[in-house]
Amino acid sequence: MFDASTARFGLTRTQWRALVYIYRTPGMTQTDLAKCLELERASVGHVVDQLERMTLAERRAAKGDRRVWELHLLPRAIEILPQLRAEADMIYARLLHMISPTEIRAVRALLTKMSGNLESGSEDMPPR
Repeated sequence: MFDASTARFGLTRTQWRALVYIYRTPGMTQTDLAKCLELERASVGHVVDQLERMTLAERRAAKGDRRVWELHLLPRAIEILPQLRAEADMIYARLLHMISPTEIRAVRALLTKMSGNLESGSEDMPPR
């Protein structure tokens, strides 16, 4: 559903997420963006290439280290971000319809616990 709504803007979900991270942290590096998106640096480079071709973002050489590229949004991206946010809000409202705040907190707690299980060492794992 979200992919269909971002497609109206000619964006993939990954491109949309990249724009949001760059908006929140202007000047972030491609390496930082790769960590946020949980993608390889080469994959993020491809996403940034696409955003540059679409005149939504640009790379700028970092001051003091021309090997590092900082990422910045261009005016066109800043113009469409509120529309993208409205689309996301609509989808979240539909997704969370009739789900109580208590249920949301319980799901968050369970997901946090599950994530912690994956991060903990194997010594904490029950035997097979």
